[in-house]
Amino acid sequence: MNIYLTSGTIDFMETLRKQHEQETMVVMYGTGNSVLLHETEGKSVFQTPRRYEVISTSGTLQEQGFFAFTNIPVTDEGRPIFEHRFKSRVEPIDNEPGFVAFRLLRPVNSDTYVIITQWSSPAFFDIWKQSSTYKHLHADNESGVGLDKLPHMFSSASHITTYRTKTEDEKRDDA
Repeated sequence: MNIYLTSGTIDFMETLRKQHEQETMVVMYGTGNSVLLHETEGKSVFQTPRRYEVISTSGTLQEQGFFAFTNIPVTDEGRPIFEHRFKSRVEPIDNEPGFVAFRLLRPVNSDTYVIITQWSSPAFFDIWKQSSTYKHLHADNESGVGLDKLPHMFSSASHITTYRTKTEDEKRDDA
């Protein structure tokens, strides 16, 4: 499974999505930008996408919701360690309130892994960040060596970008 991302104006993203309604695509709106996500087993319909391999998944991406993208730049040498540690530490978040979907993305042409979580609203993402499960997943493991103890694995600081989709009311207003 692959995920392709492209950026552009809101109108262009919506037009592109409508032209390819048979594809799994989600238009997301961030602060000052919009992103179109295309999830597929095949090739992308985008001309110049950012391409990722999906290496872990849970849930089904929906057309409505709130998305948090955790962007984690990892050195070439750190990739195997990062993936092993991440996969061994991941526990299902499926039962968390408001959880919709999760994707762990391996970059194809960059060094930045992306962890996508989708929530039914931003409030549920905030609740998740305060949960004991979140704290457990981000804590050091039993050996005392958490990901944060391996700075040589990261090529720069991680950061989170957030996006939302249009609500049904906003979609009706556009019609």
